[in-house]
Amino acid sequence: MKTDTGSIKRIAILGSTGSIGTQALNVIRRHRDRYAVEVLCAGGNAQLLIQQALEFTPNAVVIADKTKYREVADALVDHDIKVFAGSDSVADLMEMSTIDMVLAAIVGFAGLRPTLRAIEHGKAVALANKETMVVAGRIVTDAALRHHVPILPVDSEHSAIFQCLVGEGALDKILLTASGGPFRGRDRASLEQVTVAEALKHPNWSMGPKVTIDSATLMNKGLEVIEAKWLFGVDVDRIEVVVHPQSVVHSMVQFCDGSVKAQLGIPTMETPIQYAFSFPERIESHLPRLDFAHYPSLTFEKPDTDTFRCLSLAYKAIGKGGNMPCIMNAANEVAVQRFLKGDLTFLGIADYVERVMEQTPFIANPTLDDLFETDRMVREN
Repeated sequence: MKTDTGSIKRIAILGSTGSIGTQALNVIRRHRDRYAVEVLCAGGNAQLLIQQALEFTPNAVVIADKTKYREVADALVDHDIKVFAGSDSVADLMEMSTIDMVLAAIVGFAGLRPTLRAIEHGKAVALANKETMVVAGRIVTDAALRHHVPILPVDSEHSAIFQCLVGEGALDKILLTASGGPFRGRDRASLEQVTVAEALKHPNWSMGPKVTIDSATLMNKGLEVIEAKWLFGVDVDRIEVVVHPQSVVHSMVQFCDGSVKAQLGIPTMETPIQYAFSFPERIESHLPRLDFAHYPSLTFEKPDTDTFRCLSLAYKAIGKGGNMPCIMNAANEVAVQRFLKGDLTFLGIADYVERVMEQTPFIANPTLDDLFETDRMVREN
């Protein structure tokens, strides 16, 4: 075991080789007097995981792809780092007493089980995996209350809302901003022949492929609406999506007196990651400051839900409740992968999700086992 690091916060990073994970390590690299890496978990990028482990010397690492175990273990054999493999190991390591905070940044449904395990063992959670809340929002929030565990949002929009609400009450409405993605302003006819390369060219943000495609379809914003409902205890009819192409206003809240409070900043995920790590403190950041002279115009518009139907499907799913958001999420993950492989058109993503939502058995009050079975059923059909 590593020696006691005293007041240093020891962090487990789930999804360390992804976009959020690598940016989180940037934050830790700059603040080694405050943070240490206790666990690194990656999906299949063994080489990057090895590099991260050699730099940050965690207590343990996990490679979810079991076929990569020997590669990682051999590379770290001369170092005091335990090596595990498989998704079960990711969840099991969340029980480690030496973990102070878990950054949940595994993309998709796969992040649910380890996040819940971390909560059940009293770990503070910095949440970057919105699907966890989409699929099992009630179960996760109930567990957090039962175990007295804080869930600190990392998504830029939810971090913005959280920051706007600190010290406030009497919330009337959440104004959730969206960039509009690479196809803002386009009609359905012009999207018939969209390529994968075009869909992956986000105008403002650097993200992984799944999140980037979700941004292009506006499904990402639909998932964020559902996440906001559970994080902030607000009915979805009080969550309004506003397209803001400049991505400077990360989100806003409106209070009962009509006042609106916004959080602004340059488009980077390092700021919300650092805020989640340091809350309730704010600590120094090396990042460039927002220069309003570079943004002479900040614009806002309503989303086009006729063209980008995934946002409407998300509202429909949470309106139905039960296991419907789980059905929608699994169908979307399948559809995005099919699109990335060239087996489905861009517009076909929404069509596929809608069809699966209509055909999959509905459960009004699902247990956690029901949700796992629902997810399995959607992916296998």
